[in-house]
Amino acid sequence: MDANAFVDVAIAILGGAIRVGTPFLFVSLGECLTERSGRINLGLEGVLVFSAMAGFGGAYLTGSPWAGVLLAGLSGAALALLHGLLCSLPRVSDIATGIALMLLGTGLAFYLGKPLIQPQAPQIPSLPLGAWSDSPAVQSALAVNALFPLGVVFAALLAWGLANTRFGLVVRMAGDSSDAARALGYSVNGVRIAATTVGGFVAGLGGASLSLSYPGSWNEGLSSGQGLIAVALVIFARWQPWRCLGAALLFGGAGAVGPALQSIGVSGGYYLFNAMPYALTLAILVASSSPRRALKGAPMELGVSR
Repeated sequence: MDANAFVDVAIAILGGAIRVGTPFLFVSLGECLTERSGRINLGLEGVLVFSAMAGFGGAYLTGSPWAGVLLAGLSGAALALLHGLLCSLPRVSDIATGIALMLLGTGLAFYLGKPLIQPQAPQIPSLPLGAWSDSPAVQSALAVNALFPLGVVFAALLAWGLANTRFGLVVRMAGDSSDAARALGYSVNGVRIAATTVGGFVAGLGGASLSLSYPGSWNEGLSSGQGLIAVALVIFARWQPWRCLGAALLFGGAGAVGPALQSIGVSGGYYLFNAMPYALTLAILVASSSPRRALKGAPMELGVSR
């Protein structure tokens, strides 16, 4: 591989990391907020698929991609609210409810989204970060989803809010010691329902990114398990929003290696490269399987820390 080809591949992987990593970013940030309150939402795969369908449908019917983005967020919030309410009932498991929510969300999306498989909806505009280059390949690789900067801003706000605001203190208290939160007069269930709902809204924006930016269509295999991968990603990020950003770019870059190599004519092992995000997920789960490493930074009320 000569120097020019290497630069082209590096730029393609960078652009692909942003493009592929944007849904990971939103879903992981939503789950990070949810888990910091002491609740796990394994139904994110259903939230992601359902919000992707709702966002695509909203954009198609209204002609506005931003209306689709808003509808996707609201759809994710509605499913997450249902999860939060059910988990607040006595003797209800977060894990079992999350699995049920995943099945519900994907089932509703597949049923309601049948008429949306063929139509085309208006897409979220791209930011031309490659305008400085005369190369069409560079310009195409660095055409960044306009939702990505919004995700970076939300990561910054979430990190700041958890560390410096009353809201952040209450969320962290509910996640670390429900008894302390109750002693100060806060409703632990109320805090967790609110955090789960907001987390679902943020995850829903990841669904909009899938159907309205990359790959930019609606079909039943759109998510490919990204909602479940995001749960492992939050553990890898040690429940820190800024680390979620880095982890999302890492996973996005892993998913972009295959297309980047194919763009310069390296097609051998293409499907193997496509499996890199899933192999990376397994590697992270294995690396985090030690109790000492897995519990570092975990909210004390999560099941993994009991």
